[in-house]
Amino acid sequence: MAQYTPMMQQYLAVKAQVPDAFLFFRLGDFYEMFFEDAINASRELEITLTGREGGAEERIPMCGVPHHSAENYIARLIEKGYKVALCEQVEDPAEAKGVVRREIVRIVTPGTVMDSKLLGETSNNYIVSLNYESGAYAFTACDISTGELYTTGLGDSLELVVDEMNVYMPSEVIGSAELLEAIGARTAGWSRTAVLTPWSAADEELLEAHFAGDPALPELSGVSRRGVALLLGYLRETQKRALTHVKQIRVYEPEMYMTMDPFTRRNLELVETVRERAKKGSLLWLLDRTVTAMGARLLRRWIEKPLMSAARIGERLEAVELLVNQLIVREDLKLALREVYDLERLVARISYGNANARDMVALMASLRQVPLLREACASSGSATLKKLVAQMDGCEDVMGWIEAAIVDEPPVSIRDGGMIRPGYHAYLDQLREASTSGKVWIAELERKEREATGIKSLKIGYNKVFGYFIEVTKANMGALPEGRYERKQTLANAERYVTPELKEKEALILEAQDKMIDLEYELFTELRERISGHISRLQKLAEIIATADVYQSLAAVSAASHFRKPEVGEGYELRIEEGRHPVVEAVLEGGSFIANDTRLEREDGRILLITGPNMAGKSTYMRQVAVICLMAQIGCFVPARAARIPIIDRVFTRIGAADDLIGGQSTFMVEMMDIQIMTEKATPRSLVIIDELGRGTSTGEGMAIAQAVIEYLHDRVGCKTLVSTHFHELAHLEESLAHLRNHCMAVKESGNQVTFLRKLIRGAASTSYGIYCAEIAGLPDSIIQRSYELLHSFDARPADRPEEHGGAAALAQTASAGARRTDAGSANSEPPTATDALANASPAGASRPQREPSLPERVLAASAAGTQPLVLERGAGQTPASPVAPVATAGPEAEADFAKLHSATAGAELASPAPADASGARDAAEASGFVQLSLFADEQQGDKSKRKPEGKQLQVLEQLKSADLINMTPLAALNLIYELKQKLQG
Repeated sequence: MAQYTPMMQQYLAVKAQVPDAFLFFRLGDFYEMFFEDAINASRELEITLTGREGGAEERIPMCGVPHHSAENYIARLIEKGYKVALCEQVEDPAEAKGVVRREIVRIVTPGTVMDSKLLGETSNNYIVSLNYESGAYAFTACDISTGELYTTGLGDSLELVVDEMNVYMPSEVIGSAELLEAIGARTAGWSRTAVLTPWSAADEELLEAHFAGDPALPELSGVSRRGVALLLGYLRETQKRALTHVKQIRVYEPEMYMTMDPFTRRNLELVETVRERAKKGSLLWLLDRTVTAMGARLLRRWIEKPLMSAARIGERLEAVELLVNQLIVREDLKLALREVYDLERLVARISYGNANARDMVALMASLRQVPLLREACASSGSATLKKLVAQMDGCEDVMGWIEAAIVDEPPVSIRDGGMIRPGYHAYLDQLREASTSGKVWIAELERKEREATGIKSLKIGYNKVFGYFIEVTKANMGALPEGRYERKQTLANAERYVTPELKEKEALILEAQDKMIDLEYELFTELRERISGHISRLQKLAEIIATADVYQSLAAVSAASHFRKPEVGEGYELRIEEGRHPVVEAVLEGGSFIANDTRLEREDGRILLITGPNMAGKSTYMRQVAVICLMAQIGCFVPARAARIPIIDRVFTRIGAADDLIGGQSTFMVEMMDIQIMTEKATPRSLVIIDELGRGTSTGEGMAIAQAVIEYLHDRVGCKTLVSTHFHELAHLEESLAHLRNHCMAVKESGNQVTFLRKLIRGAASTSYGIYCAEIAGLPDSIIQRSYELLHSFDARPADRPEEHGGAAALAQTASAGARRTDAGSANSEPPTATDALANASPAGASRPQREPSLPERVLAASAAGTQPLVLERGAGQTPASPVAPVATAGPEAEADFAKLHSATAGAELASPAPADASGARDAAEASGFVQLSLFADEQQGDKSKRKPEGKQLQVLEQLKSADLINMTPLAALNLIYELKQKLQG
């Protein structure tokens, strides 16, 4: 077997150090790749795959990229989740004996990117290390592009680790192989692709040396200490240098911030939308009016980690309130911030050693704005803003150094000179004068040669290959004196020449230029090193500026959107008056958002059971409650007329249906697992939101699970809960659960038209208008008509088949009543409920949800029962609503809601069920304490079943039968009934 060449042996030896990365092997002006790297890179980068002889029997696969454009290719590989190792020549080829020595100078991984082209301006790029020891997890996250490092202990809870992963969304995770495997399985369903790198080398000596002056280091627990050491060792190994800008360990406890699981963050669309996974349409998109990139990143962190301290929330609200009320101060602050660059990343690049002269100018321009920012905050009148800038270091000395050394518009490259200001260094000025005088001499020579030869187009040029030359076009070759010049190069249309005098002057000019460029580079690196010694001051200043930027952003949004300051405290009561969903309201075009109230109290309704049609706004309402609470705890004003928000420790949401194909879990299993986490982790301070609880299985089982979950949250957890459901039979729970209240979304029905009013009112709905929504969605008319036919046939089934007519509901009601009586200690300890009364008074199928009768049908039913116009009224001292509750019931809230909606309905009624038995429903309503809201009310009923119709009554009935009520407008139907009643009374 043939032996590889020395160069190929060197390549294989270096490649063995980085088996999981593409090796960019420097050969001249190219980075070359061989073997499998070449095959894979040619596919991923879409570059040509070639081959070369390397001592093997077959040609070795090879591809390459120019070194001057390598960054673009590296960026493409990093975006695809690969690692790239850069192997450079580390000795002068002229002095090398044999193969030039090469070493890996840096390994670029998704979590260690420093190039601004690969980084999002408004988001961090974290690398996370995980450590598990002695029954406890340590979580450490670092963004080397800004120098931030955070660490916390998470106990023996892998769920908390997953929650923190969702907050930081790292690009790369390091840790033991077993731990990474467990994390990968848990995050596969929601996390963007993160590179998982097994790593176990914790360098304790490096940790001690790097953070020697950090007071947080001695306070770290053993597991957290090792977690930081793991991360620091990995960064040192990949970056091949000390990361002096990672100065401070920021230790925090999970209890300091509100906890949200990955699906809650996704459902609430905090930083990206569910569908497109884009920023637009998220809460971050709405609140982000920051001016600086570091302010945008800080705002994102605030949204991801709402505070749990009422005092800290109060400080933020105080600053936002002042800026909301003082437009001039807010605009002054914004104006000063506009000239501030991304200080965090500028400082990191300076410390890392890859900052150029333009970065220095950007730093200087940013520092010039510090006095304006300090003045705007100090004179604002806000105690929080004054405290923020009290210790603000303007770093005037750093600004002075840059101003004295760097020109106003330097070049991009620091290897080409032209960046040091004249007068900064005496010897550099001398070299510049020599270079300038030499170029003047060249210009004078060009003039003289033109005169001597008579060739006006003669010119003297320069390139890096041939140096200075005299160029004459082919057309003027005959005018040249014989032997005047030495031929240097032949072109298609010209000849290039040199003279001994020109070569001598070229040597002097180039020597001065080379010395000048080298000296400029030396002076620049010296300045960069000097500034690196003040990284801590600059980082602290950047944090202050970012905080001020977030305050002005929240204030600007609050003022523009008419948000109000919430009252945040440690109590239990959650009260929101005229709350709105901020993002939905912002994207509405040509419409206004319907505001809704929310009231959750420990003893008077901490669970809201919400029923109503599809597309009526239940999910939006529940989300808006959670978003308002979150906004309050990040220190922002909220979209409501007034709000009293308690400190909420966790928010749980179960919204939307999705399966987990990778994990082998069905939609229903995913929902049940979410519910399991809620029941296990929720506390009385939590907010739980469940949308359409119990779907995905049979009606009976779904209803049973839904009721059991609601009872568990009510009896054992005691948390604030919003539950929406299409199981209208569950409305009876208001009788047996003291802290549950029925609510529904109001509907206006006018003839064949149904309008969803988006208004939350007391009571329970009787139908979901599913077929109507299907019609709106554009299903074929044949399907819609057939659906109505089937619905009517289901409603008309005989009552002797209870298993098809509300058997599940009856079972649920019986189980609930039995359980409540058993809990009370005696089967007879409670009187019969309204549920029992309705069940006894109605046929077996009466408790199942029926098709919502149209208005003319309800008019007929009302007429047959002998009704009359009704004004909403409520009996005193009565109990909650019956199981088949109306859309609105006559409590104080309902009276106010009905008054608001009365003008909008314009004679049409709020949709309400028509009980199968009028007298039974009426008895149930009286027992429950709420009167059904309708345009018609029952007259006092006597024993009318034995009375024969009189002549006048027969005439009225005949006229009623002949009337075309189906095609009448609601107002015409009302007028007809009124005329007929007048005849009867006359």
